[in-house]
Amino acid sequence: MHRGLDVEFHLRPDLTDENFVAEAIGNVAAFRLQQARGEELTWQVVRVEGAQSHHFRLVVGHPNRMLDLGIGHELKRLLDDLSNETAEQLRHELRAAGREGLRPTRLRHVHESVDFWKDDFWNWLG
Repeated sequence: MHRGLDVEFHLRPDLTDENFVAEAIGNVAAFRLQQARGEELTWQVVRVEGAQSHHFRLVVGHPNRMLDLGIGHELKRLLDDLSNETAEQLRHELRAAGREGLRPTRLRHVHESVDFWKDDFWNWLG
């Protein structure tokens, strides 16, 4: 697979089942993007654990070619729209997408280590 697009997203802290919400948002957004573009896409929804916190990433690619530049804007719009929905609305969206052919990917868990060499500290030293 060619290198694709990697979009980081955060969820509201008051959610009770944030893993489900992240998985639903990521899968439905990628599926809707695939439908809108009329081409096959591949994707992963990832929970990235850091030292004190975590965030989520949606990684989208095309199995046969590189993605065009406009896909990032489309995907961010879809993520923004879905992030305003409740968990129950997301369950409904996920079921509807499933009836339309969505085969959701499971949430992956990864650990992120800090790259101290990319730290602004080194720029400050000059």
